[in-house]
Amino acid sequence: MSIIYKRTSMCGELNINNVGQEVVLNGWVAKRRNLGSLIFVDLRDKTGIVQVTFDENVPKEVFDLADSVRSEYVIGVKGVVRERSAKNDQIATGDIEVEATDMIVYSESDTPPIYIKDDDDAADSLRMKYRYLDLRKPHMQRNLSFRHKLVKVTRDYFDENGFTEVETPYLIKSTPEGARDYIVPSRTFPGEFYALPQSPQLFKQLLMVGGTDRYMQVVKCFRDEDLRADRQPEFTQIDLEMSFADQDTVIEVQEGYLKRVFKECLGVDIQIPLQRMPWDEAMERFGSDKPDLRFGFELKKLNDVVENCSFKVFTDCLASGGDVRGICVDGGSEFFSRKDIDKLTEMSKHYGAKGLVWIRLNADGITSSANKFFAPEELAEIAKVFDAKEGDLILIVSDKAKVTYDTLGFLRRECAGRMGLLNDKEYKLLWVVDFPMFEEDEETGRLKAMHHPFTCPKLDQLDLLKTDPLKLKADAYDIVLNGVELGGGSVRIHDRKLQKMMFEALGLTDEECDEKFGFLIEAFKYGAPPHAGLAYGLDRFVMLLLGEPSIREVIAFPKNQNAQCLVSGAPSVVDDAQLEELGIEVRHE
Repeated sequence: MSIIYKRTSMCGELNINNVGQEVVLNGWVAKRRNLGSLIFVDLRDKTGIVQVTFDENVPKEVFDLADSVRSEYVIGVKGVVRERSAKNDQIATGDIEVEATDMIVYSESDTPPIYIKDDDDAADSLRMKYRYLDLRKPHMQRNLSFRHKLVKVTRDYFDENGFTEVETPYLIKSTPEGARDYIVPSRTFPGEFYALPQSPQLFKQLLMVGGTDRYMQVVKCFRDEDLRADRQPEFTQIDLEMSFADQDTVIEVQEGYLKRVFKECLGVDIQIPLQRMPWDEAMERFGSDKPDLRFGFELKKLNDVVENCSFKVFTDCLASGGDVRGICVDGGSEFFSRKDIDKLTEMSKHYGAKGLVWIRLNADGITSSANKFFAPEELAEIAKVFDAKEGDLILIVSDKAKVTYDTLGFLRRECAGRMGLLNDKEYKLLWVVDFPMFEEDEETGRLKAMHHPFTCPKLDQLDLLKTDPLKLKADAYDIVLNGVELGGGSVRIHDRKLQKMMFEALGLTDEECDEKFGFLIEAFKYGAPPHAGLAYGLDRFVMLLLGEPSIREVIAFPKNQNAQCLVSGAPSVVDDAQLEELGIEVRHE
């Protein structure tokens, strides 16, 4: 049985107040330097690094052992804290060092394939493959500790406010929620499958029927969809539901939570109540239902100004029911070259735009990519809509409303990012409310729920369900931070008749409703309280508060962009015996 030194202190927590104390430390060797009669070892644990010295006062076998260690050896050290003569202001423990009296080597290490330091430029594929080494880096330890603290604050706050944490099942029935399910074959029911939950939506509503009153859960969710910087196939939600609550009640409780998180995790005081912005206003002003309020560049509609112009692109668009909109980038004329604007134009095509029209306001006058179609006074009239001044750049898109919104919403953030206007330490929170109940499926032309089919419509607008359903608003709300959705929720339908009306509007037959949601509809027969809820994306929340570029930086073992776990090699082939037991035959294309 190996000896383990009983640790008395963490490496990064020692300071000048510990001088003279005997300490026992355990950790990894970050660096070793041999100066002949003196050996320095930088010892690291999750709290930081401390310098340990070995001199002629230690027994020769201890000195020789210290000389033998290399980077990432795991060792234990006994010693006395003393003040350093040559201090190091680059580390928190730079005022002190530990004069060793004894040490032990717990395990040796091969040369690591990546450097264990924050400024290592290793490829993401290497970082993901050797994640257990990557996790030793100070910034990764900081991120995991921060995530832990945020979760602790979350549980404490909701416990104090009457919420009960309840675990919901992972092996469930497949129900449509907007993304593809991950499915799990059943051995006991050959040919049948479980699904991993995209969210606990139906079960948290059942908990309200079950009398739980206020539910919360820190829960894993699974969606088989294309990945990006803020998306993973398995992610974590802070999931909430409240009985006898309306939108105002939910928002009031959540604002108290957000204030607590920002104060305890960041030391930042946010002012509540937060701004509320209707969805229509968010789209008209910012081209997005996740508006970033840290900068301007607001959208302006130009239909009235250009309706009689000679530029056929604009007039044909208006004649077909489209819109002409633009943004004014303050100082953008000098910042963006013609080549830069060409790149922005190419990027805009990903959002459906066929092109961009630009107008520059320079000291020598106004110029435009559509100069030959506009007289100078007409360009000046457009510039007046934006209150544009010398040095500004106007970017204009003409198309159907969704394309102009999506394109200009992208452009305003892209331009702001390139101009250095996105300050991660500036926190602009707001609620976006009054979402449309439905949107039109571009492929089928059928209605689909903008949130989910259990969202309650505005009851005073219910007549629109039959006359103009796309104008019907929902009792739905999203919390947005710096242009990113932190969480979203809604008042739920608890009335069976109203739920049936929603399903009918979505084109679902009684048989389809029973097949997909029958157990929820059955539960509503036995007394369902009015209820409302919300869910936060925990990974995204932590990412934003830490200013990280990707949620992979705040997840211990994330998947790569192809949804692979490079540490374990998942997904992987399973043997024929397992497949046979499950009644599954794999066809290789």
